[in-house]
Amino acid sequence: MKRREFLKGMGVGAAALAAQRRAGGAEKPAKRPNIVFLLTDDQRWDTMGCAGNKIIKTPNMDDMAGKGVMFTNAFVTTSICCTSRANIFTGQYALRHGKRSFGSSFSKAELARTYPQLLRKAGYRIGFIGKYGLAKLPADQFDVWHGFGGQGRYELKDKDGKYLHLTSKMGTQAVEFLRGCSKDKPFCLSISFKAPHVQDGDRRQFIYDRAYKDLYKDATIPVPQTADPKYYESFPAFFKEANIGRQRWKIRFPTPEKFQESVKGYYRLITGVDVVIGRIRDELKKLGLDDNTVIILIGDNGFYLGEHGLAGKWYGHEESIRVPLVVYDPRLPADKRGRKLSQMALSIDIAPTIVSLAGLAVPKRMQGRSLVPLVEGESPKWRSEFFYDHMCIGGKRIPRSEGVVTQRYKYLRYIDQKPVYEELYDLKNDPHETKNLAKVKDHSETLQSLRKRCDEYRTSLK
Repeated sequence: MKRREFLKGMGVGAAALAAQRRAGGAEKPAKRPNIVFLLTDDQRWDTMGCAGNKIIKTPNMDDMAGKGVMFTNAFVTTSICCTSRANIFTGQYALRHGKRSFGSSFSKAELARTYPQLLRKAGYRIGFIGKYGLAKLPADQFDVWHGFGGQGRYELKDKDGKYLHLTSKMGTQAVEFLRGCSKDKPFCLSISFKAPHVQDGDRRQFIYDRAYKDLYKDATIPVPQTADPKYYESFPAFFKEANIGRQRWKIRFPTPEKFQESVKGYYRLITGVDVVIGRIRDELKKLGLDDNTVIILIGDNGFYLGEHGLAGKWYGHEESIRVPLVVYDPRLPADKRGRKLSQMALSIDIAPTIVSLAGLAVPKRMQGRSLVPLVEGESPKWRSEFFYDHMCIGGKRIPRSEGVVTQRYKYLRYIDQKPVYEELYDLKNDPHETKNLAKVKDHSETLQSLRKRCDEYRTSLK
């Protein structure tokens, strides 16, 4: 049997063959990389130093971006915790996998098609730490499981009864997992942070580690342009009637003082994650695993910091759907490191990317694309638009919406209104999305085109 046929029979795809050639020819199989996948909760794209934020302290995220690749236009296809995680696990749009609520679960067959299980079947040691997002916890399907259901709590106690922050505990669990790994067996560790999500129901909201209480105390956070009350008032009546985003704005951002307090708390939670990332990288180096471990960081959705008079996420504004995405691959040659890529990367690209890194063929059911060619400096033909939908809740609190985002325009529609309420933004000339062009005659052709594309996506993506 020819070597290529043998590898194909073992389920090793073209990505593995390419990796072998880069490693020195087909006669010398490439060592499969370890993978650490980091998912933050509610971290928006502009909350890293490497993204241009001059206040927040994220030295480890910045270092990974400086030595790896940062995607400057990364988005989620649904902006809510449960569905976004299902999108990431499966590499699919919600239209296909159908997980729309916190009570949803993967069937046994669906779970088998998620990236962790595909890697486990291929010989990887897999671990999961943190917030799972769906109802039924698949603890027995992982080699190491430290996941939890629901939202979890930040404030814990260690075995001696001393204060322990959840983010710090997760860092310790990650180190323990790494110490149980062997150089002879690749691993994939998925860490799903609660941070910087608020503690719902707690008046303090942003419950950061006490160690960071003085961090940013002397900083002044700039107030967003669209925090001006006129932007919230410009929304239609149905949107303002009982909107949960506005209700939570009243808790987090109602006064200048509360705005400063809340955003600093949000930043402290992100810095806490960054510290844990540093611990993980240090441990990888101590164990001699750092030169063959790829680290991927992305947020599960964005987060309003008072823009448009809102808090939370859910809707289609940039603040809600745009997220950080860094891929750090220590195997990259020096001339491929430190690049910022402008191609549209999506949350549904994570699963195909991880599968591809492991040398496996990307399943046809996955709708995302592997980012590996872009990371490695290739120039494949790439997407110029994507479909966004949020059908998870509905009603007056979170009106259901969907739309199409292109490189130039964003089309959104709220489907439960009669007639359907539409929005159209020119992202080039109006990056803060302040002028709805849906009823402007000069943009009617663009509106019609994107309306048709949205209709097509609703059918083709199922």
